[in-house]
Amino acid sequence: MAHRAGFVNIIGNPNVGKSTLMNAFVGEKLSIITSKAQTTRHRILGIVNGDDFQVLFSDTPGIIKPAYELQESMMDFVKSAFEDADILVYMVEIGEKALKDEAFFNKIKNSKIPVLLLLNKIDNSNQEQLEEQAQLWQDKVPKAEFFPISALTGFNVNEVFNRIIELLPESPAFYPKDQLTDKPERFFINESIREKILLHYKKEIPYAVEVETEEFHEEDKIIRIRSVIMVERDTQKGIIIGHKGSALKRVGVEARKDLEKFFGKQIHLEIYVKVNKNWRSNQNQLRRFGYNN
Repeated sequence: MAHRAGFVNIIGNPNVGKSTLMNAFVGEKLSIITSKAQTTRHRILGIVNGDDFQVLFSDTPGIIKPAYELQESMMDFVKSAFEDADILVYMVEIGEKALKDEAFFNKIKNSKIPVLLLLNKIDNSNQEQLEEQAQLWQDKVPKAEFFPISALTGFNVNEVFNRIIELLPESPAFYPKDQLTDKPERFFINESIREKILLHYKKEIPYAVEVETEEFHEEDKIIRIRSVIMVERDTQKGIIIGHKGSALKRVGVEARKDLEKFFGKQIHLEIYVKVNKNWRSNQNQLRRFGYNN
């Protein structure tokens, strides 16, 4: 059997289920999932290996009109997903009518590589709505192969995966066969903490936050981690910490439990909060946090 390998990049509006689908394909929780938009900030690679294939899935930020430097950088990750893809997975959800950026949409319509158009969250629809939406998107992107799916329940996910394998070009593997992602351990620590902040804080707080892991020491039975939550203002620092530290403690306890599952070891996690004014609009700070690279 010839070996197949290639890059399959997942794009779409915010909150359509891209991260849920990526995690379903990979079988691991690599991308954080919440009900809030703009949860994914980076382009995250998840690697799925078989004896005769290697699929390199990329989860990307949701397509938005950028309002500040951080969001500009997030859209640069999406642009890069067009450049190296062997297959594009374009995700929409039931009730959606258009992509938020017309230039991106035209790129998808005129793509020279295979496009799989996935209509997600069909478990939230009825047959009449499903047929209406299927016709709408098949008319909008006639070159794409259409699949109705539910990333959450797994409906049609295997069928999409099998079609991806068929479309992959013949190629040797790009990464070692036991590798799961291209991101380092500290990235997943930061994302786990950030996920808890997205879940438990409201309004602007989750979007003004970045997490940086300063120390990571792995011993035989325990991993010792020290991470810092960066906020933009002193008032935000107080909200993150909460009354007598209760809010920050909840974030730490929940993140530690997830990280113990992820690493399969006991975790000792220390979290601190620092003010880093206007980091979202500061090019040097964005580079430090892995944006604008």
